[in-house]
Amino acid sequence: MARVNLPPLTRSLLASLVVFTLLNLVLRPTPDWLQKAEKPFVGVGNGVPYLSIVPGSSIVYPWVFLLATVVEQNIFGLIVTGLTIFYGGRYLERAWGSPEFTKFILFVAMIPNLLSFLLYVVAYVLSKNDAALNTTISGGIAIQAGFLVSLKQLVPEHTVAIAKGLIRMRVKHFPAIFLLTNTISGLLLGTETAMFLAWFGFFTSWVYLRFYRVSPSLSSTATGDGSVSKGDASDTFSFAHFFPEPLQIPVGNIADQVYSTLVSIKLCTPFSAEDIDAGNEQAIARAEGGLPSIMNPNSRGGKGGATRAEAERRRALALKALDQRLHSASSRPQPPPAAPAPAVLSHPNTLGGTNYEPERREDLSKSAS
Repeated sequence: MARVNLPPLTRSLLASLVVFTLLNLVLRPTPDWLQKAEKPFVGVGNGVPYLSIVPGSSIVYPWVFLLATVVEQNIFGLIVTGLTIFYGGRYLERAWGSPEFTKFILFVAMIPNLLSFLLYVVAYVLSKNDAALNTTISGGIAIQAGFLVSLKQLVPEHTVAIAKGLIRMRVKHFPAIFLLTNTISGLLLGTETAMFLAWFGFFTSWVYLRFYRVSPSLSSTATGDGSVSKGDASDTFSFAHFFPEPLQIPVGNIADQVYSTLVSIKLCTPFSAEDIDAGNEQAIARAEGGLPSIMNPNSRGGKGGATRAEAERRRALALKALDQRLHSASSRPQPPPAAPAPAVLSHPNTLGGTNYEPERREDLSKSAS
């Protein structure tokens, strides 16, 4: 049996998930734990306030805003988060490196937990309902959303086969399906905490990767000059491209308005045309560079027809986005052409003008005689 070699942070996350989830189950009140033991796929009431976030109790335990991410409340969540970390974590950690992967995990784990905590505190202030303070906020929903956003950036055209190929789906559709599933579940089944964590995890990971993550630039990879690029300005990683094509235009219009507002109040730095072109080149280079397979990260994807087809699809998307930008630029009104400069008159009386008349042959012969 082949030994599974996991990167250090991925291995630590898996170990922490198992240890703290079991510890949370053991430290629960015994009657509640035994009562729910026959229903392993259902949450078991409130979590331990110093392991998971309970808005009315956990404010004195600040470490829970990070620790709660690796504390699941049921067996189903433990299995799903474990598989997410095992496959997605080892893939991303090898693609980015452990330092960058660590920063990403810190952002995606802490910020959604903090925002969810504040949301329930505000709900209590407005409604005076004690249930808002007794809600348990924990689990890896936020990092699941963050991993899907990251894979959408790296390998959007990669096709994943499910149920022995009966279901085939591209990675770029996973974030939208994930958000839709958690939204429906939150509204109909009462799992609103997972819905909030999913949306906050999605926004946090996209904002970080879109505007803040520092990575080697394409020129640095080719020349080794050490230059870096900040964020990902590619057209295919815009907010609207996370949604189905019929929704991309209205979502894009709303996103552009929000983006313009953030730029006007100095909370966001606008991308230049050079940044967008460099981002599109980076996107094409990632497809052509042969990133490893998600299920087998030790392999290189630069060989075989599947990767070539993926690269062609990425190139076609980038060219389509570039064509749209050029079309929108050409449709803008052009300024009227400047009036031509007046021609310089060649009249002999004009200031600075000259009038040259060659001597005739008769005058030359007279002067010679």
